[in-house]
Amino acid sequence: MSGQAAVEAGAVLDRRFGAVGGVLFDIDDTLVDLGFAMTTALRDVSEHLLPGLDQAGWEKFGRIFTHETTHYYDRYLAGELTFNEQRLLRGRAALGHFGVELGEGEESHNWLSSYARLQPSYVRAFEDVTPLLDALDAAGVPYGAVSNNVHDYQRVKLDSAGLDRIRVLVGTDTVGVPKPDPAIYLEGVRLLGSTADSTLYVGDNRLLDAEGSTAAGLLGVWLNRVGESAPDFRGHEVATLLELLAGDQAA
Repeated sequence: MSGQAAVEAGAVLDRRFGAVGGVLFDIDDTLVDLGFAMTTALRDVSEHLLPGLDQAGWEKFGRIFTHETTHYYDRYLAGELTFNEQRLLRGRAALGHFGVELGEGEESHNWLSSYARLQPSYVRAFEDVTPLLDALDAAGVPYGAVSNNVHDYQRVKLDSAGLDRIRVLVGTDTVGVPKPDPAIYLEGVRLLGSTADSTLYVGDNRLLDAEGSTAAGLLGVWLNRVGESAPDFRGHEVATLLELLAGDQAA
């Protein structure tokens, strides 16, 4: 995209970002409500192990699995665990908090396979995704996704959420490194045909998405959906994807 074309197409976006030639997104909890899909499927496959658990208990169960055990996912990204091993360890940690031990062998296999089967059925896009992509399409701004998971797994997730229009997709296996390695963001830029300094990268993880992409030369944006406090953060921050649009578009 030429400089003039970037200026014209990027006019749909908030002027604080300057001339935008492309937009890259994180996927999980940015475009897709993975938290909802995970916690709903977790309850489905674990209710028989935790009969009578109240709503507060299920919310705690979900927080342990989705947020308090991400060190196991980091070990997967580092090649120390398989994807299923990290998932099982997270499940065991959540169940263990309530005094339940998930047995080896068939019991673990059944829990894992049931969760893997059910979770995709609950995958959905956030409500602000389609309006933003519609605006980008209308303005001719190319977009794609860069994820800290493997390409094919995330391709299925996007398609299941009705986001098959996102054709550019970079996974950890695409270039062999995860975020925040600059190479993974820059591969997304290359596939968009834009330049790093004119490409927004938007994601819910302040460190990996906003700060990591900024360090790689992109325009990092932290999507802070939950209103997390980060007084030392000095970068771009939005509460919804629609805040990326120019004022008249977002109204």
